[in-house]
Amino acid sequence: MSARLGIGFVGSGFIARFHIRAFQAVREADVLGVWSPNPRNAEATAAYARELDVGDARAHASIADLVADPRIDAIWLAGPNHARIENVEAIVHAIREGRGTLKGIACEKPLARNVAEARRVVELVSSVGLQTGYLENQLFAPQVETGRALLWARGASATGRPYLARASEEHGGPHMPWFWSGELQGGGVLNDMMCHSALLVRHLLTRPGEPLSTVRPVRVTGHVASLKWTRPEYRRLLQQQMGVDYGRAPSEDFASCTIEFETADGFVAIGEASTSWSFVGAGLRLSAELLGPEYSMAWNSLDSGLRLFFSRAVQAQAGEDLVEKQNAEVGLMPVVADEAWAYGYEAENRHFARAFLGKEAPHLTFADGLEVVEMLMTAYRSAEEGRTLPYEAPAVAGFVPAVARGAWRPRGLELQGDGGAR
Repeated sequence: MSARLGIGFVGSGFIARFHIRAFQAVREADVLGVWSPNPRNAEATAAYARELDVGDARAHASIADLVADPRIDAIWLAGPNHARIENVEAIVHAIREGRGTLKGIACEKPLARNVAEARRVVELVSSVGLQTGYLENQLFAPQVETGRALLWARGASATGRPYLARASEEHGGPHMPWFWSGELQGGGVLNDMMCHSALLVRHLLTRPGEPLSTVRPVRVTGHVASLKWTRPEYRRLLQQQMGVDYGRAPSEDFASCTIEFETADGFVAIGEASTSWSFVGAGLRLSAELLGPEYSMAWNSLDSGLRLFFSRAVQAQAGEDLVEKQNAEVGLMPVVADEAWAYGYEAENRHFARAFLGKEAPHLTFADGLEVVEMLMTAYRSAEEGRTLPYEAPAVAGFVPAVARGAWRPRGLELQGDGGAR
């Protein structure tokens, strides 16, 4: 029997459970441990892994104990953004003390809240020689990978490389209060979800088998706004539900970014990305397009092939059994029957398990995650300055967005005149 990878999770929330669901389709790995600052949540998530039969998972009392467990070969970082440095420091400290050995560490997006923190993560992990994997599920979504491969093989080979890619992620808002806090999360929807879309457009424009570096970002134009959640009625709702005051410390709920790329073979290509926490629809909507001289592709995750209808007579509690971030329980609703597969989590986790076992080279490492953060910070800086900026990593090395510092005042809030203290 081939070797299997023992995996431990740092974090026990929504995204950790999504990954655990995906491991039902991964033959090369077992989920064997969970640590969370909330022991009850760690126990519940470990029990969830055992219930799904993806491994004999146990709750651990500390990150050091997780590293010391001889069954665990790799850590999946799925904790909140503001705990990233602390969690990585704990892992590295345990390794340096000889508490345990690991083959690799994989990190859920984004790698960190800003460039300085992302560089610190890279530095820490490099100091103990760990393999790294940057977890970006949308690059592994089956429709994305199949469409990209076919367009490059048939369209680009016949008529030339693609020149325009678009990607979008939209839903009605995050699950947990810390996501809504600019300070804790590192920003608003741009930091939370543009990490998906900005990397996806670059991936689509990159010839399969070639590195991302062959499609080099050269100019970035960013825009951020608060369209919904700083309106008075929604500020009140957000404060009631999440305990967050968007009158005093708002975050953007809409962001767009245009990235101009130069390709290694001498062409210009454009990536257009947008993200939103103010989308009202059936639920989470992921979409992507790729266009070239004589071809195009389009993907929309809500075009699922399955729809259900419930009349007004059907009474049901609010839930997410039809689609992530579900917004309704009646009417004509699309159903994403297997979200872990459709959004790319299954293929992503299979790939990184195989990479840490030495069976294939990792598609994305922490170096890629750092570059994504550099692009995001350039987009924030562009939005704050109201102009297109050259993509220069040193220019954002110490940059922290105004929204992450509690200093951002969206125009809509100012116009209302009752947005709280400046």
